[in-house]
Amino acid sequence: RSVVFRCTRSVGANMETLEKQLICPICLEIFTKPVVILPCQHNLCRKCANDIFQASNPYLSTRGSSTVTSGGRFRCPSCRHEVVLDRHGVYGLQRNLLVENIIDMYKQQQVKVEQPMCEEHEEEKINIYCVTCSAPTCSLCKVFGPHKDCEVAPLNTVFNKQKAELTDCISMLVGNNERIQAVMVHLEETSRTVNENGSRQKSKVCETFDHIFALLEEKKSQMTVRISSEQEEKLEYIRGLRRRYSEHLETTAKLLETTIQTLDQSEMAAFLLTAKPLLQQIMEGTNTSHLEKIQHGYEKMDHFTANFEHQRRVLSKVDFIRVDDKDDDEDEEEAESKVTAAAANQQPPVKPAQLLAPPLQRPSETLPTVTSHTKEPAPCPSPSTQPLPTVSPTATSSSAPQVKTY
Repeated sequence: RSVVFRCTRSVGANMETLEKQLICPICLEIFTKPVVILPCQHNLCRKCANDIFQASNPYLSTRGSSTVTSGGRFRCPSCRHEVVLDRHGVYGLQRNLLVENIIDMYKQQQVKVEQPMCEEHEEEKINIYCVTCSAPTCSLCKVFGPHKDCEVAPLNTVFNKQKAELTDCISMLVGNNERIQAVMVHLEETSRTVNENGSRQKSKVCETFDHIFALLEEKKSQMTVRISSEQEEKLEYIRGLRRRYSEHLETTAKLLETTIQTLDQSEMAAFLLTAKPLLQQIMEGTNTSHLEKIQHGYEKMDHFTANFEHQRRVLSKVDFIRVDDKDDDEDEEEAESKVTAAAANQQPPVKPAQLLAPPLQRPSETLPTVTSHTKEPAPCPSPSTQPLPTVSPTATSSSAPQVKTY
């Protein structure tokens, strides 16, 4: 009896292994004819394939349990491979005749296999289900064994009930997977949109800063031109003074040479004829009052000093527009419109510039005006008309314009 029992259990184990290969992943039962083979080489019952197709394409028209639409798609429940159907729908899938033949042979063999026996009562078949312990058992276990105080139910009743529950769970899983896939598609689209919007906004910010850089370069060019203009003006004046002093030095050198030659004159009468005019020329040559002199501080250029501290603070606060700033701008525009309307009704009319301050500008439109604290130097005088002017290095200070940071 023990040998027969072990052989029976060995045959049962082999049949269980074969049965696992013949189970449909949808209904969890042995494939029912006809069996269809998917492009990914997995098998499904035709009815189960049709159910998945209808769940994946809920808006396609159906008639009964047969799909009448032209084409469609769904995913294989085993490997998630996308199955594309032609105009024949599920009925266009190829039948797996080999699996169908194996199922026929399995069912014929299953008839010969004895029903599982109880482990505790080897001669008794398992024919009832213990609801309390959630385990199949035999009648003797209920009458005399460990399940005599438990609640039991017919085996086929529990089998059909749990099978129906698993079928419902499969439908729930399929629907849930489709919803998750829809969410994943939405996440991918959102990610792509975020990348596009981020790139577009970065381009706008870079364009704004390039405009600011261009304005800074233009302002720098204007200010350096002013410095270069005064620098050249002063150098030209100094070169004129050097020419006049050089001419004076050349004249005195010739006078010195003439004087030395006169001293060598031994004839008294001839010496006296040239000595007095020569003395007069020497007195005039030693007089340099008519030559202008550069006054102290004329070489300084620090009156072109500019204070950029205010602009630096403004630029350091440049940021993106906040919701509060937008509301403030709308309030300012509304206030300006009211004041303008009131001014238009007054007699005589008053210009809007007399009522309102100039509108504030955003950093993206123009750069805050950089004020150079300079004092225009007096024009250089002509060497023959007046003495050299004194250039003061002092600079006038003025408050920088107020610029609102957005």
